[in-house]
Amino acid sequence: MLRSLAKRDVLIVTLSAAGILMVTMGARQSMGLFVSPLNTSTGLGIATISLALAIGQFMWGAIQPLAGAAADRYGPAKVLVAGLLVLALGSAVTPFMTSGVGLIVSLGLLSAIGSGAGSFSVLIGAAAQRLPLEARGSASGVINAGGSFGQFVFAPVLQKLIQGVGWMGAMWALALMTLAALPLVGRLTTSGKAPVRHAHDDTGLWNSVCTAMGDRSYLLLHAGFFTCGFHIAFLVTHLPGEVDLCGLPPSVASWSLAIIGLANIVGSLYAGAWVSRYRSKYVLAAMYGSRALLVGAYLLMPKTDLTFYLFAAGLGFTWLATVPPTAALVGKLFGIRYLGTLFGLTLLSHQIGGFLGAYLGGLAITQRGDFTWMWYADMALAAAAALVNLPIREARMHAAAATA
Repeated sequence: MLRSLAKRDVLIVTLSAAGILMVTMGARQSMGLFVSPLNTSTGLGIATISLALAIGQFMWGAIQPLAGAAADRYGPAKVLVAGLLVLALGSAVTPFMTSGVGLIVSLGLLSAIGSGAGSFSVLIGAAAQRLPLEARGSASGVINAGGSFGQFVFAPVLQKLIQGVGWMGAMWALALMTLAALPLVGRLTTSGKAPVRHAHDDTGLWNSVCTAMGDRSYLLLHAGFFTCGFHIAFLVTHLPGEVDLCGLPPSVASWSLAIIGLANIVGSLYAGAWVSRYRSKYVLAAMYGSRALLVGAYLLMPKTDLTFYLFAAGLGFTWLATVPPTAALVGKLFGIRYLGTLFGLTLLSHQIGGFLGAYLGGLAITQRGDFTWMWYADMALAAAAALVNLPIREARMHAAAATA
């Protein structure tokens, strides 16, 4: 599955990108652990804190096409360094914020923009342009697995820090962890071959964006990825609250998030291999359909520690594993010259869904006292996402191989 990554330069590029994503995604996907202690400390209310995190979900997506465009034009190194510094700043100043506006600035803007600038659109775009064609699918799976490994590591570590030194100390520790990723930027951008450029890709950034936005398949891809964002943001923000409603200890939430990350390491590696063997639209349809079934099963099961761990393992297998087939589809449809920008736009759709998932979850618990209707909406949207991917225009694998 990973033989195409055996060359030293290919491995350095792949693992450096995976390491950066481990930090930025580990930080971002663990924010739900801070909701309860933040509320206890500031008294701002779950809805206010959820709004700040929801804005963060949107901003993480909004920065993706901009960061991708900057990286496509000026190179990824400056974008990645700036992103890591801004993410560290957002974490460092959060303990000093005592109002809803302050949390919007620190978590909704700084942390989200920083983690977004050091995330998928820039990293996968930078790696794709420095790797041979045969290594890109497997590399995207490994890079994606880096983000999942970050969630696996960061969730329990930050939970222990919150319990040991308080949520403020945990935030400052998170800022230091972010800065430790800076040396990896140089390894990513100076290794591998020179960035790939193809004549048929050189139509200009704006023309490429206009062409993509007029393509029905690209818009269907956006619709499916919107649902993915709703699903992930709802769970990563409110799973700790769901665990609390079920009368279980906070450790169940942190370990559930860690299990999601661990399971997605495996799922991401398989996703990277699957996009080299099967049409990506079918991979995506299967992933989204499985989520609808898993949510339905969860609603029927007794709410015990084991239920949450099994639910987390099932969801984790496809959690961020949608990224390699989505990026692969964008590359197949439009080439890799502006992959950072065009994939960044799909991530914007993802995070519009993420905004709704995080914010509506906060409203649901505030107004209704539980997340029942959010679970129903999540299940329905996942089923719809499975269906909208099927009409996407994608060549058969043997045809694609012949023209590569």
